Amino acid sequence: MFAKAFRVKSNTAIKGSDRRKLRADVTAAFPALGTDQISELIPGKEELNVVKLYVHKGDSVTVYTSGGNPILFELEKNLYPTVYTLWAYPDILPTFITWPLVLEKLVGGADLMLPGVVVPPTGLPQVQQGDLCAIALVGNRAPVAIGVAAMSTAQMLASGLKGKGVSVLHTYQDHLWRSGDKSSPPAIAPLDPTDSCEEKVHLGLQGNLKSLTLDGEEENGQVPLREASEDTSSRAPSQDSLDGKPLQEQMDDLLLRCFLHALKSRVKKADLPLLTSTLLGSHMFSCCPEGQQLDIKKSSYKKLSKFLQHMQQEQIVQVKELSKGVESIVAVDWRHPRKGSTLEGSEVRKIITDYAKRNRLVDADNRNLVKLDPILCDCILEKNEQHLVTKLPWDCLLTRCLKNMQPAYQVTFPGQEPILKKGKLCPIDITLALKTYNKKLMDLVLLLFFQDS
Repeated sequence: MFAKAFRVKSNTAIKGSDRRKLRADVTAAFPALGTDQISELIPGKEELNVVKLYVHKGDSVTVYTSGGNPILFELEKNLYPTVYTLWAYPDILPTFITWPLVLEKLVGGADLMLPGVVVPPTGLPQVQQGDLCAIALVGNRAPVAIGVAAMSTAQMLASGLKGKGVSVLHTYQDHLWRSGDKSSPPAIAPLDPTDSCEEKVHLGLQGNLKSLTLDGEEENGQVPLREASEDTSSRAPSQDSLDGKPLQEQMDDLLLRCFLHALKSRVKKADLPLLTSTLLGSHMFSCCPEGQQLDIKKSSYKKLSKFLQHMQQEQIVQVKELSKGVESIVAVDWRHPRKGSTLEGSEVRKIITDYAKRNRLVDADNRNLVKLDPILCDCILEKNEQHLVTKLPWDCLLTRCLKNMQPAYQVTFPGQEPILKKGKLCPIDITLALKTYNKKLMDLVLLLFFQDS
């Protein structure tokens, strides 16, 4: 609804009688809110404005703002909370969970399709068709969208999780959100720690999203994040045993890897300036590989601010203190060279195969087919194939994955370090000719093979 700019008709302070009516309407619409919470949301004396506006489709919407942020909007006599309100009260609506890659499509105006819904161990939230509900991302309870259920929970399950799940009305990063202070979602740990795992395959398809909680202590103006207190020793191998490296060196490598991955795949230019705490909590932790835990205190930097100072010296980012004690990333050199590891075709095949089996994507009726989850869809499907192609044969899946990767080849000379070159391998022509004395000789012609070496 707010994917495009809207036109403001009026903006006036609310009257006393209308304030009381609004408080009563909120109490009726959101029974999960207590009396004290409603008083916080709609204060008795602080400034509260009523904004009348028209969205791009012509609908008339009433928006209530407090402290410069939109907190509620009313459409056809129905009251809806904004993401700013849901970040303060994340549990007042039934919430569906989806993948971070889906958010971009929701912001662009798409509805939440059931194939993109993640079903937690506790099952889907119980809703009836038309019920108001929220949408959150894997690993973070802070809602990023609000809408109405397109069908009941029973109908969703009966459909095999196909079709439209939620008709989206408002999202984080849409124009209604932009009319506020443009803050980012806070990191709110999942109620169920088993909901905090997000898996992706290596090179854009593999990773793990750890659940986060606030530890309540400020450090250099930042609110540091720590991993949830549940015991993960039974699920994750000890980092002391990885690569034979000292723990501090391992953590330095992991910190840099998560930082570069976050800048490459999650942070966009429109997100700047970005709070450094948001970079860590909402982006870097979600880029941590499966089975590993990012803990800055175990690195040589000890603090995020020191690590970012080093990244600033490397001219990757520019960090400034926009408000007292709070640092933000204000610029990123997107063209800065970043090293990447190479994979052979057999390694890619193993990664894809392991991912499909681990996430139970192999079709039960035809094991030659692989069901595409949102991560695979985003990596290998064209835009016009989204929501149309749901399964692919193994060979087609692997071919598409390899096609989307940067080709390279390695040349090895005796006694020299291997030479790695990007691009496809140049053709090798082999000719068989009949020479003098009836002897067959083979001429090997290498075309343009090492001319630049």
